[in-house]
Amino acid sequence: MDRPPGLSVRLKLTLSYAGFLVLAGAVLLALWVVLLRFFPDAAIVRTTRSGIGGAFVPGRSGTQQAFGRAAVAVLAFLLLFGLVGGWILAGRMLAPLSRITDATRLASTGSLSHRILLPGRTDEFRELADAFDAMLARLEAYVAEQRRFAANASHELRTPLAITQTLLDVARDDPNRDTGELVERLRAVNARAIDCTEALLLLSRLDQRSFTRERVDLSLIVEEATETLLPLAEKHDVTIETSGDVTPTIGSPALLLQLTTNLLHNAIVHNLSEHGTVQVNTVAGRESVVLTVENTGDRLSPQLVTSLTEPFQRGTERIRSDHAGVGLGLAIVKSITRAHDGTLTIVPRHDGGICVTARLPAGVRDPNGVVG
Repeated sequence: MDRPPGLSVRLKLTLSYAGFLVLAGAVLLALWVVLLRFFPDAAIVRTTRSGIGGAFVPGRSGTQQAFGRAAVAVLAFLLLFGLVGGWILAGRMLAPLSRITDATRLASTGSLSHRILLPGRTDEFRELADAFDAMLARLEAYVAEQRRFAANASHELRTPLAITQTLLDVARDDPNRDTGELVERLRAVNARAIDCTEALLLLSRLDQRSFTRERVDLSLIVEEATETLLPLAEKHDVTIETSGDVTPTIGSPALLLQLTTNLLHNAIVHNLSEHGTVQVNTVAGRESVVLTVENTGDRLSPQLVTSLTEPFQRGTERIRSDHAGVGLGLAIVKSITRAHDGTLTIVPRHDGGICVTARLPAGVRDPNGVVG
């Protein structure tokens, strides 16, 4: 933004200090003159008993001239003293602002690791510095996350392209090779690339929050997702148990269905090889609704569990699975939850597996239990 040049804040504060000091001196002299005008017979300086000194009597021209010269000298001294003192005081007061400005310049060049760390007790400047440090920390974490995401996305998209190139080279070098098998493998690789691209596009749209919010019953969405994934659960020998009452919330039905489907899919695929279970529960509160998906499985460390919502994060069992996905399932769940002003919590279970809790803002429910 182009602005015309102006005075610095330090110079403005200096002039303000000096002007106020001169004004105070002028008022004091004015009161002195008024006092002499209305009380002309009052002696301001009285003779002492030792005979040293004299009396100041209004009305004498020499005294008036001396008084005028003294008043001008006093005002000049106050102006000079105010300018020097104001410049020094303004510099001390604005020193924290200079550190904030330097940190801003560093941040504008891409250096987000610098912190102001302004010492001293809390005041306006220190609150501004602390807020700026917190913003830099968030920006640094966000930039690092985006860099990891870009690197992982490039790797995920490069892998199917490399496989496709290899299959085409083999077909070119061996014209007598069965094309049916080649077509099927190319179809599978291409489908994986399409799924990854669509997931990336979904994540980008979620950051913009460009969706229409409606009143939704989360328990009905759980039922729909369970019916859709029931054949997959039977194939993996996993039992799905659902419970909960009417759970009203406000959001996008399609996105909330995607959230629930991803959680159920993740719970089914990453489960025990035999006789696994998935428990899905919905609870409606006064200010929020809670969706909990809990599954059996291998024991996971807390460090691994906290990283499961990062894009393309995989465990070893996910790589071997025939329903591996593209590594964006829980990342999409986290983005959908955040886009709906909710929170997502993932903790490991003591007996193995994980427990995922999505907390969303509550909708309105009338006494008859109908979402409104």
